[in-house]
Amino acid sequence: MRFIHTGDWHLGKLLRERQLVEDQEFTLRGLLRLVEELRPDAVVVAGDVYDRAVAPVEAVAVLDHILATLTLDLRVPVVMIAGNHDSARRLQYLNGLVTRVGLHVVGEVGPAPAGVRVAGADGTDVVFWPLAYTDPETARGALGRADLHTHEAVLRAQLDLVREQMGDDARHVVVAHAFVTGAQPSESERPLSVGGSGEVSRDIFDGFDYVALGHLHRPQRVGDRVRYAGSLLKYSFDEAGHRKSVAVVDLDAAGNVSVEPVELPVLHDLVRLTGSFDELLARPDAADFADAYVEVLLTDAGAVLDPMQKLRSVYPGILSLRREAWLGAQGLAPAPDVGALSTRDLFSEFFAEATGEPLTATQQREVDAALTRSDQDRREASA
Repeated sequence: MRFIHTGDWHLGKLLRERQLVEDQEFTLRGLLRLVEELRPDAVVVAGDVYDRAVAPVEAVAVLDHILATLTLDLRVPVVMIAGNHDSARRLQYLNGLVTRVGLHVVGEVGPAPAGVRVAGADGTDVVFWPLAYTDPETARGALGRADLHTHEAVLRAQLDLVREQMGDDARHVVVAHAFVTGAQPSESERPLSVGGSGEVSRDIFDGFDYVALGHLHRPQRVGDRVRYAGSLLKYSFDEAGHRKSVAVVDLDAAGNVSVEPVELPVLHDLVRLTGSFDELLARPDAADFADAYVEVLLTDAGAVLDPMQKLRSVYPGILSLRREAWLGAQGLAPAPDVGALSTRDLFSEFFAEATGEPLTATQQREVDAALTRSDQDRREASA
């Protein structure tokens, strides 16, 4: 059995107000070419298909084209789940129809996980167990379990239900969207929880042949058989050093697993350049970044007149300019990257600045509870 593990497409995402749908479609067309070349037995998409619950029309059109090509033209089954950015109900509603053409979508968590059995070319049967993301509040009702208060408890309860259905006549692959303890996050990920209960331990996946994870954007392995494919593209400048890829997974009848990361083509790279204003203007390899999205970190100690416009003449794709060295020289703290802060951290900073005192532990718990309720209301409203 060979399948491709991908996820965190975030279709419709903006990067510093720049719409990335064209970039995403370009890279996903590269995925289609890879599928056509390798002829895998399945493609797994581990959540965060869209960047927000109500996706722009252009993003929906891209997804429609990619999924139709995979299932109807290339005849490759697709197993796809909702992540924390997706509207569970919007992804789920077509499942009864599209299952008939080999597209298996799980958006909402139900009382009994349903496996998707796929036969490999060499006779190795694999059952994929798609477990969509959900928060503990929703899971308590969906699973009829009043004792579920953390993301780990929710996922463990779902996996226990899966284990009750597992047989010995196939290999078993879990598809989930979670933050496994010990894995490395990036700036562009939305926290799963504001109260610190969003992480899950790696050992809850024991006994499965492979675990295809989504949520974290850095491609990484957190166990011999537990892996994040990473995001489709670089979605924040702290990811400039990442090598984005999809995971080509080979799983044989004996349960042996091998994984090969394969990089897909990109329309625009994302880079972070550091140096003085004059150095960056005269940089001999500047032409190499003409098509890239660029963040510049200036090291000049003094003021520079209109640096953004002048640097744009050399780096047309410049989206961000930071002056940390200059701010430090003036005795000021570097400006925070607001886009990288969670709502929880932003409120905490605002409270401390407005009152002169940090939040107490009791106040922080009240803020966490309010943010959790707000997030749940937003999800219900967008469903």
